[in-house]
Amino acid sequence: TQHSFTTTTNKNNVIISSTDICMLSRLEEDVLLLEEEEEDFLLSEEDFLRADEETWKKSDISIRKIDILNNFNNNNKDKFLLGSRQQNTNKQQRQKKEESPLRVSTINMNPITGYTYQSALEALKTYHSIHGDLILPRRFTVTSKEYPSEWHGVDLASTVYTMKWWKLHIKYSPDRVAELNKIGFIWERLQPEWNLIFSALITYSSIYDNLLVPVNFVVPRGDDAWPKATWGLGLGRCVFRMRLRNDFLNGPKGANRRSQLLGLGFVWDMREYAFTKFVAALRYYAKTSSHKFGPLKVPSTFEVPNNDNSWPRELWNYPLGAKCSAVRQKGLYIKDCPERTKRLSDIGFCWEGNASLGWHKVVHAAAIYSKMNNSNLRVPITFRVPS
Repeated sequence: TQHSFTTTTNKNNVIISSTDICMLSRLEEDVLLLEEEEEDFLLSEEDFLRADEETWKKSDISIRKIDILNNFNNNNKDKFLLGSRQQNTNKQQRQKKEESPLRVSTINMNPITGYTYQSALEALKTYHSIHGDLILPRRFTVTSKEYPSEWHGVDLASTVYTMKWWKLHIKYSPDRVAELNKIGFIWERLQPEWNLIFSALITYSSIYDNLLVPVNFVVPRGDDAWPKATWGLGLGRCVFRMRLRNDFLNGPKGANRRSQLLGLGFVWDMREYAFTKFVAALRYYAKTSSHKFGPLKVPSTFEVPNNDNSWPRELWNYPLGAKCSAVRQKGLYIKDCPERTKRLSDIGFCWEGNASLGWHKVVHAAAIYSKMNNSNLRVPITFRVPS
């Protein structure tokens, strides 16, 4: 855990002792506990511009976190400076420092409380002049010399698009709201990250009729079908992390968020979903009367027809034949899963495929085809012996 401390009396590197590290750890625990108290609430741009105390009492928690950081700075600044002098005058401690150094390389301002509004506004105007908007990437670290020097190496997006920054610099200043509106500040980006993810999932569901978000899917920029605050959001990665390690789903709000996802039709286990879809396609294939090659002996080239109302919409264009071949030849879905093998056997799945014909039968069929086609054995891949 690294924190920066504002000071104008000492420009040297500050050496942090183990006692100070314990204090930093306790500080971090306090901040994390306070973050758990924040509630999810969906806000519109008009809500952000209506700066009355009753509406924004939920965001008071952010100021409490800022107060903790400020108190820690004020109470311990002298101690850090004293520790630095002692390290420089004590040879034994200098040697210990060289063996296991823990340094704060520079004494910068705190990224929330230290940077002034005017400085942040200049940085935002610079970004706007370069890119034409304020739709900053989720993590945008300033590297260009065109920005004010104090912002070099700082994550601009994570600094200004937070409730802490709004509460500290914007809440009681209508003039600043007007200034930010002129350059296209995205007010909805001030919401908790979960709110933006959930909003993006709702939009994805309305567009694609499912929540099977590819892992590399990123909300497209410039597409008005999506909320502007979600543009550039790596939604696929967010969904992947929710399935893999329950990101955003732990803590006291986890149960409520899981309930929200279930209401949207969220798929938790993609492997089980894929097998269930395969079984459903087999069952529908068995019900169709247009195929006369055995109820579950599916041709390898068979694909569920598109716009066929006898099949569910979610199965349209499903490559059932290729999936059946992969199950027989590669153990798709059934590897190390004997219960799935039994389930397929119970519904009449054909495990042998064309291999059960045998060599002599294949040669016999080829001879008949050759005789019928003037000694031509260029058999089309789609040719099937008529019944």
